[in-house]
Amino acid sequence: MKNISLSKGKKVYFASDNHLGAPTRADSLPREKKFVAWLDSIKDDASAIFLMGDLFDFWFEYKTVVPKGFTRTLGKLAELSDMGIPITYFVGNHDLWMNGYFEEELNIPVYHKPKQFLINNTSFFIGHGDGLGPHDKGFKRMKKVFTNPVAKWFFKWLHPDLGVRLGQHLSVNNKIISGEADAKFLGEDKEWLILYAKRKLEEQHYDHFIFGHRHLPMEIQLNEKSTYTNLGDWISYFTYAVFDGEKLSLQKFESRN
Repeated sequence: MKNISLSKGKKVYFASDNHLGAPTRADSLPREKKFVAWLDSIKDDASAIFLMGDLFDFWFEYKTVVPKGFTRTLGKLAELSDMGIPITYFVGNHDLWMNGYFEEELNIPVYHKPKQFLINNTSFFIGHGDGLGPHDKGFKRMKKVFTNPVAKWFFKWLHPDLGVRLGQHLSVNNKIISGEADAKFLGEDKEWLILYAKRKLEEQHYDHFIFGHRHLPMEIQLNEKSTYTNLGDWISYFTYAVFDGEKLSLQKFESRN
């Protein structure tokens, strides 16, 4: 379990599900500018930043090529990283083909599975949330295809103009991938990430479970000492979580423009 100690006045921030590029780059540009403004607003008191997946609606790394666009976001992340702010990235179901670019260009570690962190002696279980729990079966089947080495090998031999366009089309139009079918609260007894968190608590205590993927801001008390937080998204809600060393809270970013 990785340990993070916060200095006085410093905070840890969590955000997820921007889906930049959807439905088009032009349509997502105002959302991207808002996200970059948020990153700029937290740079003075951020001790660490966790980006919890699906920053892009589609992402594929060829050996020498990455998708066009997102310059403002990547530039701001590079700036914050160069300032010495640790940024951690968890891949989601839209960007699970990340393979070295963030680590090499931005000095941002990328994780494909949930991780545990101890922040000021408070325990966190953190991940994007896709494919966890007893349900999400459609995506689990899709993920087996997308992570298959043979499928990845064939896809990378498509010309990027064709491969990226195909990936963007599938990402926007396939509801299994996009998660649009899940964008409503199912009830605590049917929310599979809540069920997953409760099952994990049977093995070990965590003070906080933080996930994205569901696109719904949620704060659910699992028991007297443990909570589940879903971060919402930067499409409809513009929500994020912040931990000040004692309390975790879900907040909404209101741009000044």
